[in-house]
Amino acid sequence: QVHPVESGGGLVQAGGSLTLSCAASERTFSTYSVGWFRQAPGEEREFVAAISRRGGRTYSADSVKGRFTISRDNANNTVYLQMSSLKPEDTAVYYCAAGRKNPPALVAESFDSWGPGTQVTVSS
Repeated sequence: QVHPVESGGGLVQAGGSLTLSCAASERTFSTYSVGWFRQAPGEEREFVAAISRRGGRTYSADSVKGRFTISRDNANNTVYLQMSSLKPEDTAVYYCAAGRKNPPALVAESFDSWGPGTQVTVSS
């Protein structure tokens, strides 16, 4: 099992950009598919983006297509979520999760190891 940890969250104005990172110390992290999910207050956790273990396949939710990009650097055990044209409705806690299923299924249940989350707040 791996232990991913998110970083890079913060407060940004609408239209701005942020890049989230998800890192794990285990070398086996590169053998996992990785997904990003988010949860706003009072809402259910929702899928944002995912990437296969080697980075050859990426997936994103319709709500973020064209604005968010997922990528990974397996040499540094890190997965990134580049977010641009941010909207107030993107405000949520963002979670990184790793799973053995490859390519990943785009649901939370297919991911085994979750990070503690990082807060993203977009002001209008």
